[in-house]
Amino acid sequence: MNQLRLEADESSAKVEELQAKVKALEQENLAKEQEITSLSHKNGLLEAENEKMDTTIKDLKKTADEGLQHGTHNETLQRRLQLLEEEAEEADKTLRETNEKLRQTDVKAGHFERKVQALENERDQWETKYEDMSKKYQDLKKELEDLQNEIGNI
Repeated sequence: MNQLRLEADESSAKVEELQAKVKALEQENLAKEQEITSLSHKNGLLEAENEKMDTTIKDLKKTADEGLQHGTHNETLQRRLQLLEEEAEEADKTLRETNEKLRQTDVKAGHFERKVQALENERDQWETKYEDMSKKYQDLKKELEDLQNEIGNI
């Protein structure tokens, strides 16, 4: 009987020991479940943040592409502006040259108008002189004829 008691005591001690192990394992299991719950929650938050970052990355890539397109468009407009400025400078230079030529032409035209006026005045003087000389010639011719007639009558 002693042996049975001993075995019963040993069994009791073993049961208590196993119950203590079970309790420890249950607590460990509970801690692990809490850790799993915590990690699952944390995982969900990280996945949401990951999706948010993916969306942000897509938006940034889109913005970068648009920026690149705007940059290309801006470069095109800059080249176009430069060409237009060069054309404007060339047109301005041509306009200045044309204005200078016009001014020189106006000066020459004024000079030639004065020359024409002087020549017309000289022509008028010569015409007046010619008319006077022609009148004198006619008078002298008539006088000569009269003189010849008088000499012929004598």
